[in-house]
Amino acid sequence: MTTTADDPATAATTAPHPEDGNGETPRAHEHAPRLRLAELLPDFYRAMVRLEAAAQGVDPTLHHLIKIRASQINHCAFCIDMHTKDALAEGESVERIVQLSAWEESRHFYTERELAALALTEAVTVLTDGFVPDAVYAGAAAVFDETELARIIAAITTINAWNRIGVSTRMTPGHYTPGMFRK
Repeated sequence: MTTTADDPATAATTAPHPEDGNGETPRAHEHAPRLRLAELLPDFYRAMVRLEAAAQGVDPTLHHLIKIRASQINHCAFCIDMHTKDALAEGESVERIVQLSAWEESRHFYTERELAALALTEAVTVLTDGFVPDAVYAGAAAVFDETELARIIAAITTINAWNRIGVSTRMTPGHYTPGMFRK
């Protein structure tokens, strides 16, 4: 997730969504963000953008899967919206994105490298046991070299930080369009 203080992605309205034109009942009201972190702490925000840039280098397809899956686990609707739209715009299939929330039961949609990265993403994101299990780390280390593994860990760490910002500040999903932050 990368946004700027005056982005429409963080500007929510309190009006209902208009009817779809087919007579259906309007959707629920859109919530407003709690605060605008980028405006209140611009140095912190710029540091997060630099962290995101420093975490680049992961295969783009894999990076999208990592970002979407961590965002699903963390319930960051804004980041799910953003990274799903980015992945689709860059050619990812709807089918693989839909199956991502059940990747362990849908293994045949993903490569062995993607499966190892998804397992590591879940282990680093959840940390229920307080550590990343050796078997998960070994599985990732078996299919990625050390530099690739370091980049994947950086990508997982970065999206988790963005997710915590998005969830705690209640960033509003639904307004992002691919490329809107590449200025």
